[in-house]
Amino acid sequence: MRGYFGIGVEGISKPMNVGNLLRSAHSFGASFFFTVNPTVDVHGMRSSDTSDAFGHLPFYSFDKVSDLVLPMKTSLVAVEFLPDAVELPSFRHPQQAVYVLGPEKGNVSDEMLARCDYTLKIPMKFCVNVGVAGALVMYDRLLSFGRFAERPVHDGGPE
Repeated sequence: MRGYFGIGVEGISKPMNVGNLLRSAHSFGASFFFTVNPTVDVHGMRSSDTSDAFGHLPFYSFDKVSDLVLPMKTSLVAVEFLPDAVELPSFRHPQQAVYVLGPEKGNVSDEMLARCDYTLKIPMKFCVNVGVAGALVMYDRLLSFGRFAERPVHDGGPE
């Protein structure tokens, strides 16, 4: 797969959700993971990280949105349930992307949205767990950039 991506969360408060997302990021091949203004103990996150992602994936923590530093030529993409956001199945992932999700009981901040190049949403009736949302976005990125056989016209897999 060409390019790279990082993923992170703003204002996260539940260690198990961070651990879940971090483990998924490691599994899907993220280049790094980050938090912005977390209200969670980093050591608590490690308890739900069964893949030792902290040992294999660079982790960055920023106190506020203005402190967030990204690699050059990287697109910042908010994952947020907004009416005018691009729906995930119609979104073309940037080759160099950083995805940011909001907290469990809230939204990506206006300050963060102002920094984003794109905003995408997962087409659904209501918001899902932040770890699930992140995994769906990373899976879609994998499908978009991976080299997989075309889906067959009949049920099942390629013959």
